[in-house]
Amino acid sequence: MRKIITFISALILRLATSAQTLEGSWTGKLNVMGTQLNIVFNITKGDAGAFSCTLDSPDQGVKGIPAEITVSGGVDVKISVAAIMATYEGRLTDGRLKGTLTQSGVSFPLEMKPGKVERNRPQTPKEPYPYATEEVTFTNTADGAVFSGTLTYPVGYEKMAESDTPIVIMVTGSGQQNRDEEVFDHKPFLVLADHLARNGIASLRYDDRGTGKSTGDTGELTTETNMEDALAAVSFVRQTGRFGSTGVLGHSEGGAIAFMLGARGKADFIVSMAGPGVKGDSVLIGQNRLALAASGIQSQFVEAYCKALGCVLGAIEDGRAMEQPESTVQAAVRQTGVNLPEPLVQNLNTVISQCTPWLKHFVGYDPSADIRAVKCPVMAVNGGKDAQVISADNLSAIRRLALANAVNIVKEYPELNHLFQHCTTGLPTEYAQIEETMSPEVMQDIADWINKVARK
Repeated sequence: MRKIITFISALILRLATSAQTLEGSWTGKLNVMGTQLNIVFNITKGDAGAFSCTLDSPDQGVKGIPAEITVSGGVDVKISVAAIMATYEGRLTDGRLKGTLTQSGVSFPLEMKPGKVERNRPQTPKEPYPYATEEVTFTNTADGAVFSGTLTYPVGYEKMAESDTPIVIMVTGSGQQNRDEEVFDHKPFLVLADHLARNGIASLRYDDRGTGKSTGDTGELTTETNMEDALAAVSFVRQTGRFGSTGVLGHSEGGAIAFMLGARGKADFIVSMAGPGVKGDSVLIGQNRLALAASGIQSQFVEAYCKALGCVLGAIEDGRAMEQPESTVQAAVRQTGVNLPEPLVQNLNTVISQCTPWLKHFVGYDPSADIRAVKCPVMAVNGGKDAQVISADNLSAIRRLALANAVNIVKEYPELNHLFQHCTTGLPTEYAQIEETMSPEVMQDIADWINKVARK
């Protein structure tokens, strides 16, 4: 009887195992220094029976990282991700993958369940909209880049006088982004365009060059390039003859571009959302100081690293860093008088090795002259918990530099982060976890201000 029971038990076990499948997406939460980081493995099986895999890190906005996968006995899995020097080893048990992820010699337990990360984004508008939209294209004639965008008309546009209908061109932050400035399933520019349309304001948002449906070379791209692209958008809108006052609304780097266009007399009004008010190297050092302190690194190392980073960025600006990268970092570290931990030293090397034309231009760009030169109405806003363009440094500089104008607004929102979400710490690690895409208060303040300064 025992042999029969054993046989039946083994049969049930084999049947249960065969019912499980590795194909599909698997999601788990990695606990890194108290932060929950979602990891997704996408496992597929080809016609020949071979498995393949990619890795997503939704909380970091990364998808489709190539991985190598080995499957033994249908239940034991080893996944290697060379790009991040990580390996996951687990076993399929009771419908879950239970195992360990090891990265750079550090191991973390990681249990994964079927499915992808589901995000709730309640502010994202759903069609049908109570207003019209139009797909448009325009060209930066300087280099032939062609841009694809969405022109959003305000509610009741057909009853408005064209000369009394304001429009804003939306300019994204650093890095190539789509027209919605999409990040972690948030679509800030779509949400804002919807709100403006419901308040009588038109908008144009477009895919950055080389992104989405837009074309154009990005190899030598700088903030100046992005400014020229935004200017092409302004020119396109003016040439349609369908609108009145034409403004520029920029987020982060886009805020700097708004000031650049305002200084050149190309905008009737500008809105800077978390735009820099100080030189680029100062912006980056401020970011790093706050991020390192938040990660628990000792204050002496934080300050020493930031001092060394300042030296490295200075060498990038004048070209020395690219000629002598190793000696640049060594000299920068020596100047601190502190024995920096090796990971921080390696990070300084990475700053140089991954330097782009954009970074070289950005660290040397000082927006003060452009801010002083703007004569049109200005609205500049920042979140008090912004960890990327720190309000205390940048907004105060804009307040000091901007020309006096009775209609100007320079305002800080104490509880908001860089994306203008209500938040706890303001660190980028929170962005994906927050359901709110953009504070309704900020959006309404922007709409009210534009209607005040832009309507004839």
